[in-house]
Amino acid sequence: MNSAADTGIEYDAAQPHDLKPNMRRYCMPNPELTLTDGIIISHIEPSSRVIDLGCGDGRLLAKLRDLSDCSVMGIELEEKGVLETISNGVPVIQANLDHGIPEIPSGSFDWAVMSQTLQQVRHPKYALQEMIRIARRMIVVVPNFGYWKVRLQVVWQGRAPVTEKLPYSWYNTPNLHLMSISDFRYLTVGQLNCRIVKEIPIINGSAVERAWASNLRAESVVYILESPLA
Repeated sequence: MNSAADTGIEYDAAQPHDLKPNMRRYCMPNPELTLTDGIIISHIEPSSRVIDLGCGDGRLLAKLRDLSDCSVMGIELEEKGVLETISNGVPVIQANLDHGIPEIPSGSFDWAVMSQTLQQVRHPKYALQEMIRIARRMIVVVPNFGYWKVRLQVVWQGRAPVTEKLPYSWYNTPNLHLMSISDFRYLTVGQLNCRIVKEIPIINGSAVERAWASNLRAESVVYILESPLA
């Protein structure tokens, strides 16, 4: 494995830099992890059954197990992440979310979490449908493509945007599907009949509930969703 020190991106040099189905996804430090982990943990009741789709190193699930006595399981594509999750004592299945997770029975979990992963899968609607199938409630964290700095770069510079939350150039980004808050609402509520229980915009590094003009101001968003099957 090589590491691109100038960008912080790790990649497998044996693979081409596009997202083929079995390619490991990029891994990059995320300064919002502590904030979003805290929001997620605060919304999940103690002793819940929780699955994290794209669990990375399993740190969130280990916290939920230790702090909230939750029963946890991770799904991870990258072999490195799978090994780190196991080292954290968290059960994990190596699987590609683009192929679904048929080995998980319907209704197996109280909560399904997908943090900073939905925009990287090839079929986000299918990934959300899988979440709806296996859990009553869901938490999704995604960057907001409606953020004003993103809009400004597209309109004034005429170029694909590069921001703190979208730090990649168009030619090496792992983000296959970028969405605004309005786009996410349309898919989850309008197409999948979910209920958005809570929408928490992250603005200037802080969680701001009931923010005005959130689709313009939020860099990323935490969504608390209820399945139409609940």
